[in-house]
Amino acid sequence: MSPARTRIAGPLGIVAALVLGVSGAQAHTRSESHSAWQISGPAVRLQFTVPDLEARRLSADGRSDPGNEALIAYLAQHVGVSAAALECPLDQPPRAIAAALGYRRVEWQFRCAYAANLRLRSTAFFDRVATHTNFAQIRLQDGTVIEQLFTADHPSIDMGGVDEENRLQNAGFGEYLMMGITHIFTGVDHQAFLLGLVLISRRLRDLVFVVTGFTLGHSLTLALAVTGVIRPHAEYIDALVGLTIALIGAENIIANNRRPVPVALGAGALLMAMAGASALGWGGLPALILAGSGLFAANYLMVSGRMHDTARLRIVVTVVFGLIHGFGFASNLLEMRLPADRLAELLVGFNLGVEIAQLVFVGLALSAAAALTRLAAGLPRRLVTDALASFLVAVGMYWFVLRSYA
Repeated sequence: MSPARTRIAGPLGIVAALVLGVSGAQAHTRSESHSAWQISGPAVRLQFTVPDLEARRLSADGRSDPGNEALIAYLAQHVGVSAAALECPLDQPPRAIAAALGYRRVEWQFRCAYAANLRLRSTAFFDRVATHTNFAQIRLQDGTVIEQLFTADHPSIDMGGVDEENRLQNAGFGEYLMMGITHIFTGVDHQAFLLGLVLISRRLRDLVFVVTGFTLGHSLTLALAVTGVIRPHAEYIDALVGLTIALIGAENIIANNRRPVPVALGAGALLMAMAGASALGWGGLPALILAGSGLFAANYLMVSGRMHDTARLRIVVTVVFGLIHGFGFASNLLEMRLPADRLAELLVGFNLGVEIAQLVFVGLALSAAAALTRLAAGLPRRLVTDALASFLVAVGMYWFVLRSYA
């Protein structure tokens, strides 16, 4: 085993074990609803908007329309307002109102005994999808608009502490830098992809190339998404992030075994089968995206498996993969209302934090590899890389399929 290869491939067992120990619930998912709260003294008016896809989760088979009465009854049990720990009664009963095509909307009003210490609560759909997110827009009596999230871990919003919860909208450069760092070290799927980049790089120069390509790609789409130039479907991006992990793992297997045909044809056939199923109405991703992904995967794996030195090709492909991950990075920033006059500053801070975290992750991996080289110099390279690459293919396809059909 070459020393350079050992230094790069060695630490991946440690990183893989960490990834395996983290619940799949931490990966990006998109089951969502929206709520608009208008607070006028002790009165709180609520409009709760639910996509048809989410509403169908309330039916027995998960596919049929549950009807407005069933939806209203369900929401009434899972949404509420309290003031000074006392539940606020209804001032107006819930009723279905007009909504955009593909959505359902319910409106009602609460009347609290006090106008202070209000707490808003929503546990809707958390019992159906643990990772469900409700995007809440809260309009205060003075006209201030606040955007918050209801999640299974945070099912309530204390309006007394809303300034602290909303502090990131007024945060400085340093806080956004730390947010970028945190995004990498808590984003298991992004860590898994970096793991694949380290594994595929036979030389330090190759690693520099692929990390550079990845950085260029995600920096571009992060800027385009946050500034509103491009707004892709988040659920599509989440699924494609999983696919990039599977492809980088598959390329590692091909690089070791030099048998690209079965791997490339297998990947292409699976994606084409999913495209066919989507065309028949079964699946979350559009058939065109799946078919295009199948053609790209089959051709890229075939070409990379037949080239002697794929370093230059890989930097182009990692730019493409970086474009996809950039939209994933942007999802954190899109969940809050960023001040337009400081958008460039905050974007640079977040992106710089992402880059710092990536360099730290790669540096730790290389340092661990150097240590493992001294402890287990005879560890077969092919066994290690094949095992870890297979792990990446498995976890990447798991996320891709799960997110495609979630």
